[in-house]
Amino acid sequence: MLFGGPHQSLPSFQRAGVQPGDRIYPVRVHRTRLHVLGMLEVAHIVPYEDVGSVLPDDDYVKLLDWRPLKAGCVTEVLVGPPGAPLTFGTVVPGDLLERLTFTSRRGERLLKYVEDGRLIRSVSLQGIYRLAADSAEELDQLVRRDGPTGGADDV
Repeated sequence: MLFGGPHQSLPSFQRAGVQPGDRIYPVRVHRTRLHVLGMLEVAHIVPYEDVGSVLPDDDYVKLLDWRPLKAGCVTEVLVGPPGAPLTFGTVVPGDLLERLTFTSRRGERLLKYVEDGRLIRSVSLQGIYRLAADSAEELDQLVRRDGPTGGADDV
């Protein structure tokens, strides 16, 4: 599960154009390195109030642990089959960081503020962005290679 909402600190996946079938790669920046925390293939985008009706019982119990998020303006939940488990060990190599490309209606753009394979600022990663096809494939391979299953079949 991933959570979205109406604020910049918790952006809306629906407003960003996320659809069932899309793969989401949550990231974290720490000390000039980009960490891919996991991967979720979107099965449903559900209003927070209705998510209990689409979750298996085991997952609904987990959702109850996240109830405090509702006070933080969570309005939507991305639900999918098990994806790559949450981990902080997958670091995007510098050469991939330098060619990581995003796409939008305006065209493609490289990740900003990358120097010598290091991410100097993280501001260009704040939000929800669509990866270009080649970058998405490379990130997917990286997550599968570094994940605990070491190259599991498609999620």
